[in-house]
Amino acid sequence: SVCRIRYTGSVLKVFKVQSIVDSLHIVSGFSICMSRAVNDTPKLIALLLAAHILSVNASLVVIAAGMGIGGLLNSRKVAETVSKKLVRLEAVQGLSANFVTSMLVIFASKLGFPVSTTHVSIGAIFGAGCVSRTASAKELSKVVASWITTLPFAAIISAGLAYAFAR
Repeated sequence: SVCRIRYTGSVLKVFKVQSIVDSLHIVSGFSICMSRAVNDTPKLIALLLAAHILSVNASLVVIAAGMGIGGLLNSRKVAETVSKKLVRLEAVQGLSANFVTSMLVIFASKLGFPVSTTHVSIGAIFGAGCVSRTASAKELSKVVASWITTLPFAAIISAGLAYAFAR
């Protein structure tokens, strides 16, 4: 949907502020994609390499294809939860959340920390939503509950499968 606030005016009487915001939003979207690739892709490749399934180059192709297909098939519901239920952001708030997410994820990657891009992004988006007083603590509690439950469930299921395969 269209943002409610449109930015007027110009910088140096040449550049329209709305055009600058729009351009920066494209750059921030790119930076999120890059930070996800820098942090998430190595984790997935490590799993494939550890299982001796594919080479590094083949792993990159498989992971890129999987991420693309997954994004096309199932990302809408998550995007709607984050962008409509969790908070209502205007362009500049979304822009700040994008840049904070990409900076923190890239910084963590540089240190070798495998952080969750989604967790960082939700935190940044929720923080920006707090400023505009549109953040929903109720929706955040649902997201946090899903994070808390998926960690032990993933560990239990993975342990069970590893045990079954080892027999």
